[in-house]
Amino acid sequence: MRPIIFSKMDFSHSNLFGYIEDLQELTIIERPVRRSLKTPEEIERLTVDEELSDIERAVFLLSSGQDIQGTSVVANLPVLMRQNPAETLRRVLPKIREVLHVAGVEMQLTAAVSFLTVLQEESVSIHTYSHSFLHIILQNVEHRDAGVSNAWLETLLAVIEALPKETVRHEILNPLVSKAQLSQTLQSRLVSCKIMGKVANKFEAHIVKREVLPLVKSLCQDVEYEVRTCMCRQLEHVARGIGTELTKTVVLPELVELARDEGSSVRLAAFETLVNLLDMFDADDRSQTVLPLVKSFCEKSFKADESILVSLSFHLGKLCNGLYGIFTPEQHLRFLEFYKKLSTLGLQQENGHNDNQLHLQTLEQEKKYISVRKNCAYNFPAMIVFVDPKNFNLELYSIFFCLCHDPEVPVRYTMAISFFEVAKLLNSDVYTIHKELVTLLQDESLEVLDALVGHLPEILELMTNGGENSGSESKLLSIPDLIPALTTAEQRAATSLKWRTHEKLLQKYACLPHIISSDQIYYRFLHRMLTIILTNNVLPVQKAAARTLCVYLRYNRKQEQRHEVIQKLIEQLGQGKSYWNRLRFLDTCEFIMELFSKSFFCKYFFLPVLELTHDPVANVRMKLCCLLPKVKSTLKIPTDKHLLQQLELCIRKLLCQEKDKDVLTIVKRTVLELDRMEISVDAEQLEKEKQKNEGRSTNINDKMLEKKRRDSKTSSVLAKSINLSVSGSSSGTSVGKEEKKSKLVRSQSFSTQVLHPKYTNIDKCPNKSSATAYTSSVSGMGKSCMLSFSDDSFRTHSSGNSGNAAFTSSSSRNLFNSADQKNSGNKESQSRKMSIFL
Repeated sequence: MRPIIFSKMDFSHSNLFGYIEDLQELTIIERPVRRSLKTPEEIERLTVDEELSDIERAVFLLSSGQDIQGTSVVANLPVLMRQNPAETLRRVLPKIREVLHVAGVEMQLTAAVSFLTVLQEESVSIHTYSHSFLHIILQNVEHRDAGVSNAWLETLLAVIEALPKETVRHEILNPLVSKAQLSQTLQSRLVSCKIMGKVANKFEAHIVKREVLPLVKSLCQDVEYEVRTCMCRQLEHVARGIGTELTKTVVLPELVELARDEGSSVRLAAFETLVNLLDMFDADDRSQTVLPLVKSFCEKSFKADESILVSLSFHLGKLCNGLYGIFTPEQHLRFLEFYKKLSTLGLQQENGHNDNQLHLQTLEQEKKYISVRKNCAYNFPAMIVFVDPKNFNLELYSIFFCLCHDPEVPVRYTMAISFFEVAKLLNSDVYTIHKELVTLLQDESLEVLDALVGHLPEILELMTNGGENSGSESKLLSIPDLIPALTTAEQRAATSLKWRTHEKLLQKYACLPHIISSDQIYYRFLHRMLTIILTNNVLPVQKAAARTLCVYLRYNRKQEQRHEVIQKLIEQLGQGKSYWNRLRFLDTCEFIMELFSKSFFCKYFFLPVLELTHDPVANVRMKLCCLLPKVKSTLKIPTDKHLLQQLELCIRKLLCQEKDKDVLTIVKRTVLELDRMEISVDAEQLEKEKQKNEGRSTNINDKMLEKKRRDSKTSSVLAKSINLSVSGSSSGTSVGKEEKKSKLVRSQSFSTQVLHPKYTNIDKCPNKSSATAYTSSVSGMGKSCMLSFSDDSFRTHSSGNSGNAAFTSSSSRNLFNSADQKNSGNKESQSRKMSIFL
């Protein structure tokens, strides 16, 4: 269909019919969408009574529902078995059994999965499962559709592992004898081969020898190559089940015969099985039987049977190490040269031929050669073990170089995955592959970089530290090339659309403080992390950069650089104009709380975080509220008492002033969480304050004792004076005596300050200066004993706690008021008291 471009439409007669045809095509495209809508009648048929129970609904849908509804019931079978297993087995499972006879592929596949799920969840006992489900599985395992048959077969193989031996013997093994006969269908014989491999591990060796091995031999000689291939691949499982002796006498001869089979797929299966069973063969079998077969495979792979080339290259590492003990030096060299040839397959042109004489490789051949070189890259660590790491430079470095510079991405990708294993094997000689590390870091494919990054911290540590014998000079020489490669890799990942690779790279770069100096990190990486946080648009990438930046800051020991970074974080993120930056500041603070000490966070970031309670954007305040419990956990009492007060003040403001209902909900939830939290106690600081308070209380107690001692002396002197005065007076009554005593006590309690007629209104003095003036006037009277007592009393009161001082001050004012009233009514009594003190 031609595209309709309205800006260049031509409504001439010749073009008008073209546009109409385009519109008609669009209409035709839309018609199937309209037809897919359900009619009222169809909706009515799909409607089920809501009053039905789950079991009744399942039975109804399986009996009279649509196929899609029946499939839904089958998929829901594990849920029904968990809820009501008895009723499900009695009513639902028989219906499913009936429906499966005529069910389509989708329902069959769903049933196979559901039956397996019921087995794995153990909703019923294995005896009940075998009685109810096993027969249904066996009926459908030979379904005419290969996909359905394989699905049921996978379920059956899982059931065989859980079933009792006797059940397997009677229900599966005995019928298998007839199903493995040539008279049965191809599908039936293929199923029998796979069941043989599973059953062989279920029984003892003598049972397998008597009842299983005859069937195995028969299937290995089947007329169909598919059956021979399938049975050949199951011989490994059979050999594991019968042991080494029977494997040598029964399985190995069958493998030798199958390795010479006319079918290439049979020969391939025989070769792979031989390689997998190398550990079960003794030295004689490996040298006399296996090695000649392997040599024959290698010789034929290039000449007449390229089909085995890919498999041979994949198993070559395992094969070489498995036969290592029986190789002669010549055979060792031959297999090494064979590996080298496979590693460059498809890259080299034969000498003496020009381009016109070369046969053009087909697309299939090119794919095959790429797969071979990829397998060689996969086996490279095994080949290092084969030649010994000490001989790496001489024997394998050239191949390593070629594979790391291979033109195909899958090959370089595999080398990047294997690079860490290679580095570990080389140990002290790891510096020899430094250039290849730089090459892969700068690879044009991000897939290669992503594969290398997985173990990048371990690789870099090996590169810089090396083995025990690597000198410091080699370590230092590796750094200059490494840092530009790392920065280039990050920049390439940043400019690509594969943000996951970029995120992964930034996370792995957190290892750099263990690799290079803090100055190199500060000038080449730290500011780059801050730039990524400020400019990148992908949240996971920003968070990865923030955490890596915090790691860099953690290991930076230069205070001026630390303070500079902290200031930038607060100013550009915490106080940034974009709310997105302020959110990233909270993320960064969360990483700081994770990586740094509590005191570090409280010193630099506690108050800047609390300032965001006034942020105009609700999302910022919301994120802050969620972070407050972690913020509170950094506090220690009594050291951070003032910060705790600031936190409580911010919470109060949020509760009182917050207008956004979502934020307010989180605030209330956060308040409850904060109330449940216990604040850490700084035991050392608390002990210091306790000792300080104990010293202060000791001084106060000493002063109080001294005051009491002086009070007792003064009281005795005053009592003698009062007795002398009272004895000369005949007009005093008992009430008057009590009044005099109470006034005397008041004078002692409040510094025994006598009242001169001039100061009868002292309670009206609003401040302490009045009391001081009053004390000065008293001192002018020249009564030294009285003045010293009153002065000590004043100092003692002033050194007390504020609460007692306030109480004493108010009480003194009240008492002075009462004294004024009494003095105004009894001037004669006042003059007598004055005479006593004088």
